[in-house]
Amino acid sequence: MMRRLFAATIALLACSPVVPGADLKGFPFAAENLTYSVNWPSGLSLGEVHLRARPDGPGWTFTLNLDAGLPGFPVKDIYTSNTTPALCTTLFERDAQHGSRHARERETIDTASHTVTRSTIGGGESTLAAPPCLKDALALLYFARRELGQGRVPAAQQFLFGGLYQARLEYAGAQKIPVAEHPTDSDKVNCIIKGPSSEIQFEAFFARDAARTPLVIRVPLAGGRFSMELVR
Repeated sequence: MMRRLFAATIALLACSPVVPGADLKGFPFAAENLTYSVNWPSGLSLGEVHLRARPDGPGWTFTLNLDAGLPGFPVKDIYTSNTTPALCTTLFERDAQHGSRHARERETIDTASHTVTRSTIGGGESTLAAPPCLKDALALLYFARRELGQGRVPAAQQFLFGGLYQARLEYAGAQKIPVAEHPTDSDKVNCIIKGPSSEIQFEAFFARDAARTPLVIRVPLAGGRFSMELVR
């Protein structure tokens, strides 16, 4: 469930370009730190997600830290993405603890040969073909924000998350939603993520600021509709 909830964060959409004279805070204008609460359908918090973006030479480094879970079953994931200035992924790493299980994965992209080399700690290594300028889940999230802040809607495309997935975004109109108990103007997006043998659809809401800050993501799963909500 946590892995699918994280995958849901990769699709971002907005409908208006950056307004001249807008307050340019956060990505892609500066480093950014955002905190989200991961909630049960009842509203009870399961834990937190921290999203961070920082310039790294000519490119960017993105990090997602998930600290959540159930009593006796901790879920602690760290995802790290290194990209080029165009936000093409060069390295994507995952360090995950789910209960007593601990896994580490590294996916390195050779932009010249268009291949992805996937390795696991204590496991094997595999290689697959990749499209030009392939983005991992985190890189695609930030790429979409940057593009959509300029009024451009990213086309459906593949992204990397342990394998290749397909993301499609559909704008669903403006909507006022509560954020930290304050009514907030947002743009609603219906997101469709397809994998080799699965498909998930979810709702995402994004602020109408210059950075197109993600506010709320709602994911329907077997146990109900889980959400990830901006705290600060």
